[in-house]
Amino acid sequence: MKSKATTVKAYLASLPADRRAGIEAVRTVIRRNLDKHYEESMLYGMIGYAVPHRVWPLGYHCDPSKPLMMAALSSQKNKLTVYLMSVYSDKKERAWFQKAWAKTGKKLDMGGCCIRFTKAEDAALDVIGEAIRRTPAKAYVDSYVQTLASTGRGPDGKKLKPAAAVKKAAKKPANKVATKGAKKSTRSAARAAKAPPAGRRRAR
Repeated sequence: MKSKATTVKAYLASLPADRRAGIEAVRTVIRRNLDKHYEESMLYGMIGYAVPHRVWPLGYHCDPSKPLMMAALSSQKNKLTVYLMSVYSDKKERAWFQKAWAKTGKKLDMGGCCIRFTKAEDAALDVIGEAIRRTPAKAYVDSYVQTLASTGRGPDGKKLKPAAAVKKAAKKPANKVATKGAKKSTRSAARAAKAPPAGRRRAR
């Protein structure tokens, strides 16, 4: 459930005693293993752990006003939930996480990035703690930027122009009514650069 609490202290105080005990147990493990460059705060109605703007000024690309969240913790309607974005975005980390959890003998109820359990005793807290420890802020930002790049986006999340389009735009005459001499010069420059003449497209 999304909380309207503006501080972690207020959020914890709003929970029933049994839920609060479970959340605090997991929170203690997370904070014990958290890299110093993350900050804890209320984000999206949950307890969030994010790379603050002082470390990553660009923030989260879908909403730059928000810091880049790596993990979160919340009390949902029927379950306690831990969100691990690092495990979601990295296939190797996900494989490690699932294998490590399986070794504990505890049942893993996992969605894309969320791990759900009824009480703290049902969770492999050591594995959650290790997942947090394995993801320092710098490494998480690097992975985040690489993920954006794999989808053709820059660090700010904006689509990058294809190199060919950039070259073509640079060669295109500013005046659409170009003289024959200007056209000839453009073609010569294109041949010298081993690029297709301006105004023509490569056959697909």
